[in-house]
Amino acid sequence: MIERDGANPEVLDVIVDRWSPRSFVESAVPQADLDLIFEAAGWAPSAFNVQPWRFLYAHRGDDNWDRFLNLLVDFNRDWAKDASVLVFVVSDILQRKDDSTASPNHSHSFDAGAAWVLAALQATAMGYYAHAMSGVKFELAKRELAIPDDYRLEAAFVIGILGPKEKLSEVLQQREKPSGRKPVSDFAWSGNFR
Repeated sequence: MIERDGANPEVLDVIVDRWSPRSFVESAVPQADLDLIFEAAGWAPSAFNVQPWRFLYAHRGDDNWDRFLNLLVDFNRDWAKDASVLVFVVSDILQRKDDSTASPNHSHSFDAGAAWVLAALQATAMGYYAHAMSGVKFELAKRELAIPDDYRLEAAFVIGILGPKEKLSEVLQQREKPSGRKPVSDFAWSGNFR
């Protein structure tokens, strides 16, 4: 459990306990656990309930693992290689209707982000850690993963069991802890943007 470091005690523990480590134990996440994490993600709200998120994943050591790792920028690949699962988050940019028509989906990225955070919270509740990354070779990944033009590659994340920080470089060891949060007054205002 994380030191609440000034967090309101009314904020749920699973929210405060969630953080993004870079040191992972080289282990497996059972498919049943991963399916549960994805099911939790699927409970995210979305505009018109279109559920635009898609998750493309590889387990450590499977046929896709090295290929998926090579779609990350070098900095992320160097530490993500020890995680258990690597996931790419994709969103459908269209609202597809039952009559086979479609229109632009303004909130596809927002909705996919909601799904990601529920996956991260479920992973935390299960004793795993998740770390999201925008350090992705986006154009290469889109081609390599055969993502159609009407879908957007949003980000990637890893899931795994927390490892010792000593596995990391000295610079990263110093950063291997939960980060602080801005006070609410810095990002939420009544009325107009400040």
